[in-house]
Amino acid sequence: MSGIAERFRDGNTAQRVVKLIKELSGEKRIRIVHVCGTHEDAITKFGLRSLLPRNVEVLMGPGCPVCTVPPNRIDFAIRLAESGAVLTTFGDMMRVPAGLGSLADAKARGADVRVVYSIHDAAKMARETEKRVVHFGVGFETTAPTTASELLSDPPENFSVYSAHILIPPAMMHLLKSGETPVHGFIDPGHVSAIIGEIGYREVAERYKVPQVIAGFEPLDILFATAMICRQLKEGRGELENAYTRIVRPDGNPHAVKLLGEVFERCDAPWRGIGTIPDSGLRIREKFADHDASKLFDFESEASYEMPHGCRCGEVLRAVCYPWECPLFNTGCTPESPIGPCMVSHEGSCFISAKYGVEQPGSGPT
Repeated sequence: MSGIAERFRDGNTAQRVVKLIKELSGEKRIRIVHVCGTHEDAITKFGLRSLLPRNVEVLMGPGCPVCTVPPNRIDFAIRLAESGAVLTTFGDMMRVPAGLGSLADAKARGADVRVVYSIHDAAKMARETEKRVVHFGVGFETTAPTTASELLSDPPENFSVYSAHILIPPAMMHLLKSGETPVHGFIDPGHVSAIIGEIGYREVAERYKVPQVIAGFEPLDILFATAMICRQLKEGRGELENAYTRIVRPDGNPHAVKLLGEVFERCDAPWRGIGTIPDSGLRIREKFADHDASKLFDFESEASYEMPHGCRCGEVLRAVCYPWECPLFNTGCTPESPIGPCMVSHEGSCFISAKYGVEQPGSGPT
């Protein structure tokens, strides 16, 4: 274990922070939402919910980029592959269900769907074939800069991108605006924050005055962030604080943000289980239309898709419920045989809960 990991996993310090959380929270019910699969993995792996007082809850919202890809996007990608193009994507996308099945189903039917580790691999593939190669661009602010960089690097004529990139702060504001579930504070995602910095959450802070703490991924990072949110609530504050200064700067990564601005423009975008969120999508700018698959390919109306009966993935993504409150969790829906999207991806909260054997609030890994 590295020195940093040792410092941020110290049990005695954790107990002191938990005691502080209890003192700061009192008897008040506090419902904190995070939007990051890596945070959820750490919370579940280290049993952090089992340490917190019962009145302090931490739920995962729409922090899984694969889980939130809507069925119509996947159906479009399937049609791309079945039209004769080579479709490249990341491994987690292969089994996510849609109206035409999954990308894995399309591959089994004979479509040329290939898993890549980066968009650079997809562009390299295009240079080695005469076929059209389309990369399914999925992810938040963390992966979108790599898509932008590739489109700025003189890609081959037969290479294009189907952008399903989406942004985290608009989703946070949507949860607050909808009021469907109480959100007393946010633990902001470390990876996204490394790109957009503190300033990326300015609109959330100014419009809603809700406590936000940018946090890293070690157990003490998350416990400290929880304590900081509880302190803000006790003091009647709703501000943005950065507890991950060893990585996240106030202005984030200006070069990456510049790349995003050059290649993409913001647009309204659909999120699975949530609906359309204004200004939450990244659409490829007109100057790159020759490499925009949404403009190069034209398909008929979308195939219909409905969540399977009993599946509560939409509510999990909206931070309304925990994975284990879904009747299908670890019964009909398992990592080996997923029904809903949150059980497919390694960043999905259902997959993570099943992975570590968590079956009820406050329970740690078995």
